Amino acid sequence: MKYKLFSTLIVLGCLLGQAQIKQEREFRIDKKDFPSQAIALISPYVTNSKRVRFYKETDGEKTSFEAKFKKDKLFYSIEFDTIGNLEDIEFVIRKTDIPTDVFKNIANYLNVTYKKVKLKKIQQQYLAKVNNSEIVLKDAFQNLLLQSIRYEIIISAKAKKGFQIFEITFDSQGKQISTRRFSDSKYDHVLY
Repeated sequence: MKYKLFSTLIVLGCLLGQAQIKQEREFRIDKKDFPSQAIALISPYVTNSKRVRFYKETDGEKTSFEAKFKKDKLFYSIEFDTIGNLEDIEFVIRKTDIPTDVFKNIANYLNVTYKKVKLKKIQQQYLAKVNNSEIVLKDAFQNLLLQSIRYEIIISAKAKKGFQIFEITFDSQGKQISTRRFSDSKYDHVLY
């Protein structure tokens, strides 16, 4: 009896541990399969852009659409929900693009929390709120350093089971907001 209970608890523990790992899948799609409302919203911003690509992304719980492109030497990613409402805008930056005092806070958090941290990607993120999609787009394409921006950093760090990939979100002051651990399959999709 005790053996069956112990075995059941172990299996449940393993299932719960796996549920905390996000596994995003991203598939390239045609422009015609992208929400038309989203196409209309970003059309003025993708003019004179290079490598415009459209993707559908799912993590098991949520489905979204992303437009990725290069404009003015920056790699942009604009994410929408399934009906075409803007969710966020991100673009890849270097650590030198983050204000010095903010990066010190981020580096301090990483050094205290992880061993042997390697920065893989840093993005500046602008979150959309209800009825302000145009304002958020303008702010993002002007690269404004607002109190509402976030920094999304993907790192490889030494953990108990070897090196693991983490996505950590920080606020505009460098305070950690959220952390997600990813399986290696996260890198099945394009990193820009």
